[in-house]
Amino acid sequence: MFLHIDCNSFFASCEVALRPDLRGKPVVVANCNEAGGGIILALTKEAKALGLKRGNPVFQVTDILNKHDVAVFPANLPKYVDISKRLMQVVKDQEVVLDFKQYSVDEFFGQLPLTDPEALRLCALQVKQHIEHCTGIPVSCGVSTTYTLAKVATWYAKHYPAYEGVCVLPLDKYEIALRRLPIEDVWGIGRRTVPQMHALNIHTAWDFTQRSAHEIERRFRITGLRTWQELRGTPCISIDNPAMQKSIAHTRTFARMTADKERLHSYISDFAVAAARKLRDQHSVCTQVSAFIATNPHRDDLPQYADSATVRLPAATADTRLIVRAALDALDALYRAGFMYKRAGVVLTDITSDAAVQLDLFTQSAELHHKSKALMGVLDRLTTRYGMDSVRLASQSPADEKPDLTNFQPLRNQTTDINDIIEVK
Repeated sequence: MFLHIDCNSFFASCEVALRPDLRGKPVVVANCNEAGGGIILALTKEAKALGLKRGNPVFQVTDILNKHDVAVFPANLPKYVDISKRLMQVVKDQEVVLDFKQYSVDEFFGQLPLTDPEALRLCALQVKQHIEHCTGIPVSCGVSTTYTLAKVATWYAKHYPAYEGVCVLPLDKYEIALRRLPIEDVWGIGRRTVPQMHALNIHTAWDFTQRSAHEIERRFRITGLRTWQELRGTPCISIDNPAMQKSIAHTRTFARMTADKERLHSYISDFAVAAARKLRDQHSVCTQVSAFIATNPHRDDLPQYADSATVRLPAATADTRLIVRAALDALDALYRAGFMYKRAGVVLTDITSDAAVQLDLFTQSAELHHKSKALMGVLDRLTTRYGMDSVRLASQSPADEKPDLTNFQPLRNQTTDINDIIEVK
């Protein structure tokens, strides 16, 4: 049976987990711009009870935030990714869930080697309680015979308190569950597809499963057919790790502009460290490291400048130290004084598998390569177990001086685009 784990209000839950004094209080996470405005991205159930919703511009709900003393945090995706990795390790250490995989920053899939519904529920409840005890992140769990049906079970676990966060969906309960599930809440049914479904008088997941396979494939192609099969109890979707990325970018729009080169050095180091870790996570290496910086194009009153530079490495590597050094060399080549910078980033390209690395004859021996790989393995295990800030390079931002995360105040008269949130491609 497939197990689906979904973190509840993940961004907001991460902030609460790090601030236990906020438990039971309204908390929201928003992206922020230079002046402190933003859009609500995540919120706790206590904040939802006040009428706040995801997507609310902060300035429009400032009165509610102030009246109810709502805690507002700026979004920090690297921190949330760090907590997500720790959550995954907690489940793996428990050795209860088989073939455990991360699907997104706040969703995970695995398998439970059981068939009895009550035994499955107790096992899933044990996993849920262990996660919440070790990480402080509340989760909902669904169990069923396919990935899609497990997601359906999780939907019920989240929407019906009587399930206490865990729902097992056996074969004899499919019909009643699918009859009550709106088609727009089915995993795999896109927002643009919903109007087509409604036009065909398909309003629930059950309506969808009652159409013929031929009609579904003709109208909604192979992806629709796979969802149809999964809802009928036939596993046919793979969530194995995606194909290796050909480029990895870690970029950010700063909350506050800066002209300080040393601060840019720290930011670029942070971005290069994160990109290098992602490179190793997909078991790959790269030979090109690029950095870019740019001013704010919306500030016509300020001088404008944007440029990028690329450094080619002598041999393919995933060593954080070498990638950071190359990124800083690129920054030194493109930095210009006298500008207020709003955005920067690091991009890794010319990526190949780390299974067979072509070494440089003059600068890197096989022994040094193996030592580098072993060192990076130790680094990754430490940061996975103790957090991304547990081991740091001297060139990185101090742990207590992370960019864009201080003095956030809701702005009352300005909105910002949701894409200004920290971006990791």
